[in-house]
Amino acid sequence: MRNEDQEKRRREIQEFRYALIAELTNPYLEHRELKRLIREKAGREHDIPYSQRSSISEECIRGWLKRFRKYGKEGLLPKKRSDWGSNRSLNPEEASELIQYLDGHPELTATTCLRELQRQGKILSPVSSSSLSRLVRASGMDRESRMQSRREEKNLKFDFFYPLECVQADDLHAFPVTDGKGGRRKAILMSFLDDATRRILYANFSFTERSVEFEAGIQHILKAHGRIGMLYVDHGSPFVSRQTKRILDILGIVIAHSTVRRPQGRGKKERFFRTVRDQFLRPLDKESIRGLGDLNTRFRTWLESEYHRTPHRGLGGKTPLDAWLEKSRHIVHMDPSIDLQQAFLHEESRKVYKDSTLTLAGTLYEVCPSLIGKRVKLFYDPTMPVKRLQVMCEGKSYGEARIVDAYANTRVRRNATSNGSLDIQEDPPEQAAAGRKPDSPKSPMSPAQRALVASRIDLPTQQGEEHE
Repeated sequence: MRNEDQEKRRREIQEFRYALIAELTNPYLEHRELKRLIREKAGREHDIPYSQRSSISEECIRGWLKRFRKYGKEGLLPKKRSDWGSNRSLNPEEASELIQYLDGHPELTATTCLRELQRQGKILSPVSSSSLSRLVRASGMDRESRMQSRREEKNLKFDFFYPLECVQADDLHAFPVTDGKGGRRKAILMSFLDDATRRILYANFSFTERSVEFEAGIQHILKAHGRIGMLYVDHGSPFVSRQTKRILDILGIVIAHSTVRRPQGRGKKERFFRTVRDQFLRPLDKESIRGLGDLNTRFRTWLESEYHRTPHRGLGGKTPLDAWLEKSRHIVHMDPSIDLQQAFLHEESRKVYKDSTLTLAGTLYEVCPSLIGKRVKLFYDPTMPVKRLQVMCEGKSYGEARIVDAYANTRVRRNATSNGSLDIQEDPPEQAAAGRKPDSPKSPMSPAQRALVASRIDLPTQQGEEHE
């Protein structure tokens, strides 16, 4: 089997292990509750990828949890093996039919659904149990997940007690605001609500629904308040980004998505948005808003002076601020050794061209010549208009990539230094233009010659020289 296939299987096993222990990583779990959850998970039957077993011991679960806490998600990767077998899988049409049937019948196991579709004649291909397990896990349609989606709305209504144990996030579309460029664009509010206290942990109006706005809110909460136990969101575009999922995996934060077209599980967030519309947006003189900065200032003033200080029926008459202060001693603080700035950098993979350059977002960058032909990882801050790329290859840092000046690049001599960095030297413009040695005497240049320096067009330098 190819290395790519072996790596894919290792990642599937890693995802299975992470799905099993994700609930246990919540820093707000009490020790007694943690032991109960481990015992409960060990007592269930599981569809373990590439295994004939269906049970997992408590010791094994504790071992995975310990490795995750020490090494992160990478610690859940199984060791590489050389005896991977081949697998048999469904064709795309049959796989789609099975996934749709699983989605419509969450109470049934995958094996039962498969047999029913085979009885109906909709699936004709022979399917091994391991192939079925891989398909179900990869699509997120295992029975436990499907049943959990039904219970999620009920659990989220009253299960959370500690601040930051569960944080809900969503967008609210407001009204058009001047954009400072002569036009008007709709303002969109990204906000994070603490499930246990109803306090708004982060809120900001912007003109986009990008995932970077979601990431900015997460980073603010981690820096200003503490560790997030779980994020609860819908399936909107800001919440399903590959980059965001990678960042949350690094930080060990679980993200749960509500069921599509079922807003009941987001009742607390919807109630907050109704309060925003009734008490802030409707009384607002929209024509007096001078831009996003002005709107954000007014909103934060209303948030701190009115919303957080108004008694809430869902809190037994307490205000969100009082509820937060009363339970704040339970907050788990971030490990000071974690570099959040580095953790929130986006990552892209690129192959270096033969001229030691690569492209990102339409911009050409230059890296060390020793990386030619290799695939490198690029890390950058997505909020910066000009990307500063940190270059990594095979676990080694190669400094920052340099934006290529297409004209100046024609006069550059490149050398790789002993430490792997890029030594770039430019020829003097006069030398590059006239082809002279540095020590040769300068001859007078005509205006035409000076104008054509950039094009490397040589004209006769001696006034008495004749043209043929």
